Amino acid sequence: MFPSSDNSFSPSSLFSAYASLTGFLMLFRSMLHDFVPEQLRTYFSRLLDRFFTPKSKTLTVIIDENFGSNRNQVFDAAELYLRSKIGPETERLRVGKTPKQKHFTISIEKGEEIVDSFEGSQVRWSYGQSENEKDKGEQVRQGEVKRYYELTFEKKLRDKVTGSYLSRVVAESEEIKRSLRVVKLYSQDVYVTDDDDGCAGGNWGCISLEHPSTFETLAMDPDAKKKITDDLDRFLKRREFYKRVGKAWKRGYLLYGPPGTGKSSLIAAMANYLKFDVFDLELSSIYDNGELKRVLLSTTNRSILVIEDIDCSAEVRDREAEDQESKKDKGRVTLSGILNFIDGLWSSFGDERIIVFTTNHKERLDPALLRPGRMDMHINMSYCTGLGFRTLVSNYLGLDGLNHPLCEEIERLVDSTEVTPAELAEELMQDDDADVVLRGVVSFVEKRKVERSKAKETVSNCNVVSKTDDDDEKQSGCTNGMRNRRKQGGKRKGRGIRNVSARNY
Repeated sequence: MFPSSDNSFSPSSLFSAYASLTGFLMLFRSMLHDFVPEQLRTYFSRLLDRFFTPKSKTLTVIIDENFGSNRNQVFDAAELYLRSKIGPETERLRVGKTPKQKHFTISIEKGEEIVDSFEGSQVRWSYGQSENEKDKGEQVRQGEVKRYYELTFEKKLRDKVTGSYLSRVVAESEEIKRSLRVVKLYSQDVYVTDDDDGCAGGNWGCISLEHPSTFETLAMDPDAKKKITDDLDRFLKRREFYKRVGKAWKRGYLLYGPPGTGKSSLIAAMANYLKFDVFDLELSSIYDNGELKRVLLSTTNRSILVIEDIDCSAEVRDREAEDQESKKDKGRVTLSGILNFIDGLWSSFGDERIIVFTTNHKERLDPALLRPGRMDMHINMSYCTGLGFRTLVSNYLGLDGLNHPLCEEIERLVDSTEVTPAELAEELMQDDDADVVLRGVVSFVEKRKVERSKAKETVSNCNVVSKTDDDDEKQSGCTNGMRNRRKQGGKRKGRGIRNVSARNY
């Protein structure tokens, strides 16, 4: 059948061998089909494929948009995470924006791939979508789309990817979500609407907190700002610490000082720094302790509860007066009720809570409110100084205070005069010409310095009159002096465990 070795390489001999082999294979195939059952033929076919087909070295994980009947957290995390990994080599992107968003949302289109590095290895992400069939054989419903991500990597990396890598993706997506989050300002005076995307319950309504204040723009001593930000950072990192020592994960701040020193601006800066929602609570609108409990329980985690001008509420000034009037009036908020939510059993109703109290007169508050554990950090928001004025000049005029000849003179005047940042800010807005504005500031501060000196002389005369009992005219001056002195109250440092002086705020 086969040619001899003498003419084995001739064309005719090769053609003859090919024809003979083809005929044999056709005969063998016919016999195999006639005498071997189909199931056995299929088994041998798969067995041969297993031996001769090379094994894949990669593994692909499918991450669907939904996990059962719930939203898949890993899918949402991957969607956020991959936005930060889009590079110049990507050819097709999807862009969108809702009316409430400030920035465009960019994501990869179907079929696009993103390569990511992890501990010296590479993984490959791709986005896909397909029509979603509910049951086999059922007609596909119009508009139903199944979205998913495919994560491909070497099989030897399976444990790392399904463990530490995906955990890192989820953790980084949470940081991205926090940085993009719009801070909300809640109040019970705001109507709840369908557009509210907050999570608070009860009667809280909210708006977006678009206050631009940050720690960079605060006209505050740099050391004081650093103490506050360090304290906030330490608080965020101490979840397990608070749990271990048996304390509720919360922190209390008291902001005290004269009006116009920027207490509200500091609260907004804290909210923007932490990306915490702000709940503005007015005690005067709360009927009794029961309503106070319901209101506080409807607030959310990672939030700042603000109680402004707490000294204006008579019930928080004197516990003895509360005991005397408790039998007469049951329908009101009491100091005991407030303390119970600040540092009592009900203080553990949430995590990552910050409580901020503000007052113009710290000395009016009951000492029970001021102790550590209730107001942990006391921040004295006092008058402006030269360093604070530099920040104001940079914010309002875009100038470096060291480069303008008038700024040095103003800084010396501000350091020796009691003037608030709000007053200086108003003067800095009087004109667009920096020279005109700064000359106006000089005149304003000099005038304020004279007024303060006269006020101090009046107070001094008051002390003399009170000792000598002079005529009625001097007694009238004494009365006015005492009134002026009371208006300047609230500058004494607190006795809290942490007391930060922010005189140049």
